Amino acid sequence: MHDTDALVIGAGPVGLFQVFQLGLLGLKVHVVDALPMPGGQCAALYPQKPIYDVPGVPVCTGEELAASLLQQIRPFSGPQHSHLHLGDLVESIRPLNAPLSGFEVSTQNGQTFRTQLIVVAAGAGAFVPKSMNIPGLDAPGHVHFHLPAPDALAPWAGQHLVVAGGGEEALETVAHLLQSTPEAQQPARISLMHRRDQFAVEPDLENTVRQWITSGRIGWIQGMPDHAEVEQGRLVALHVLGPDGTVRREPLDHLMIRQGLSPKLGPLTQWGLPLERKQIPVDMSTCQTATPGIYAVGDINTYPGKKRLLVCGFHEATMAAHAALAWLKPDEPQHLQYTTTSTVLKQRLGADLQ
Repeated sequence: MHDTDALVIGAGPVGLFQVFQLGLLGLKVHVVDALPMPGGQCAALYPQKPIYDVPGVPVCTGEELAASLLQQIRPFSGPQHSHLHLGDLVESIRPLNAPLSGFEVSTQNGQTFRTQLIVVAAGAGAFVPKSMNIPGLDAPGHVHFHLPAPDALAPWAGQHLVVAGGGEEALETVAHLLQSTPEAQQPARISLMHRRDQFAVEPDLENTVRQWITSGRIGWIQGMPDHAEVEQGRLVALHVLGPDGTVRREPLDHLMIRQGLSPKLGPLTQWGLPLERKQIPVDMSTCQTATPGIYAVGDINTYPGKKRLLVCGFHEATMAAHAALAWLKPDEPQHLQYTTTSTVLKQRLGADLQ
């Protein structure tokens, strides 16, 4: 059981900035996200893709943006970001009766949060990796969907890793493993597998990967997986139907499926919130939903004139934080303070007041 003032559902860029805004107002915040890393879609799908529309930042990658936001929320995210609960999915929201008030939130992994208010920052829903619907692909520990955290040990180090996919996500993963991974963490062998000899990526990346294939630096497997071969709970091979109609056995130690993420509303549809075209209607001045105490920001919400832009999500997070504080503490005067001059805000940020 986690007792908190606010629970943010979603750790994408808008969700992380929401943590900052709520923390700046003196509220304790926890965060839940279905992905195993913070940063949402831009960090999971396109970590190296440039972003040009963050105010004051001419260009940054999704990975860099997530890292900057994590640094910004450090005063409010608990020791070692312990208030970030990743790889978990909110399953239910139950209103609590007075005198407790607020909500009780339960997750797929068995966590429970008692919170005064909720901010849904779930983008287009919970992003779930696209898998392969083939028999035998149930070897835990040998099938992966994400790169490990920078300080985590790569399970495929010194072994044969097959990367499945033909888009940016798959080819950028191959490039990252070859160019940005310490030698001790690299696979002994990398193979790229895709159903056809065409890639949906920028020409420069495609040319680089094709050169690696031609030189033998990485292997190439063309075809559709037919079934997986598992021995004693260990994935040992994929049987792949090639373009010539022949099924070939491809030995491997680990499989990384990088075929994109699929946004799913999932349990969100059971939370009792009205939806319009898979989005949550909100009051545009407060971002509050039809349920008092529950707010929605970012791509998941809708209102007249809504623009699904990152900068608009940051604005909504600011509006929601101030509206939530006023709702939570209606008898307290709400004075707008500035980080440049407010001693209270600087103390909350841990800033040097000298």
